[in-house]
Amino acid sequence: MANKNDVLVRFTDVQKSYDGETLVVKNLNIDISRGEFLTLLGPSGSGKTTTLMMLAGFETPTHGDVELSGRRLNNVPPHKRDIGMVFQNYALFPHMTVYENLAFPLQVRKKSKSETEERVKRALDMVQLGSFGNRRPAQLSGGQQQRVALARALVFEPTLVLMDEPLGALDKQLREHMQLEIKHLHEQLGITVVYVTHDQSEALTMSDRIAVFNDGVIQQLATPSDLYERPENAFVAQFIGENNKLSGKVSRLNGANACTVTLDSGGEVEALPVNVGGEGSATTLSLRPERVLIDPPEGTLPNIFDAKVEELIYLGDHIRTRCSVAGSDDFVVKVPNAQGHSRLQEGSQVKLGWAVEDCRALDP
Repeated sequence: MANKNDVLVRFTDVQKSYDGETLVVKNLNIDISRGEFLTLLGPSGSGKTTTLMMLAGFETPTHGDVELSGRRLNNVPPHKRDIGMVFQNYALFPHMTVYENLAFPLQVRKKSKSETEERVKRALDMVQLGSFGNRRPAQLSGGQQQRVALARALVFEPTLVLMDEPLGALDKQLREHMQLEIKHLHEQLGITVVYVTHDQSEALTMSDRIAVFNDGVIQQLATPSDLYERPENAFVAQFIGENNKLSGKVSRLNGANACTVTLDSGGEVEALPVNVGGEGSATTLSLRPERVLIDPPEGTLPNIFDAKVEELIYLGDHIRTRCSVAGSDDFVVKVPNAQGHSRLQEGSQVKLGWAVEDCRALDP
């Protein structure tokens, strides 16, 4: 993605083991560009937090190199790395005021009193807490404490800011508000952010690129739209957004843009071959619920199946419709409410259809 001069962080062949046997991170190679917002996303134990902690200096790689601005970091202690950190638990000093919490990293760096005052004021204004300098953390709400933690990570103008599940303790509405605040701050300041979360909607909202981790390996590194629209394997398809999956075998390869899959339940589907073996190999079909049409006109789509509506869940902007089709009784279709599908009823028979390019044939 980046040319050599734009690379701020580089992981080269990085491995991490805690017991000398099991690798928590396996052969990690990744370049992070200046000004990029990169999210490390994955389930618990996938290696994303360990990767962040190696970059912060709280963990040491078992093998390989971590570089920041071309400088090898492996033996550089955390306080000499010029990195800002924001944690889920805020890690504010409870006995200090908000002002003193922000002044602390500047005092450690021997900044003058006037420069400290100026930077603290600017950082507090940036997170809209200009009048809160004399309060203590206990006098603030969770969202305000999180903003103070963010301001403290930015106040000494670090090269890089690391965030480890920083919004995990907030309620849904406040979390969504803070996601946009952090995204806007990133855009205004042009800082480089490496962000860890297991919340895929958070990752899709905020990131320039997302690295999806599983079992210590990056499964796919791409933009949010690429990850959602073009997952490269079954794990990514399942982990990012909602996804219908059907199992079968490749019965025919029809060039680079189509293959025929015979479903385990019988019937054939025309699909896009993304990650498949030769003819006869097992595959998982991945299909987004919003790409499935109910009762498409006859002959307009290559894949049309008879289905039964099992359950309707009204979700305001769409109706989540669970159907039995092609051997699956957990096949979901999102029906936009604008279409007013009031005729849909539980137990009714419908036809479901989808295009070849929307149905991705992936690893089994």
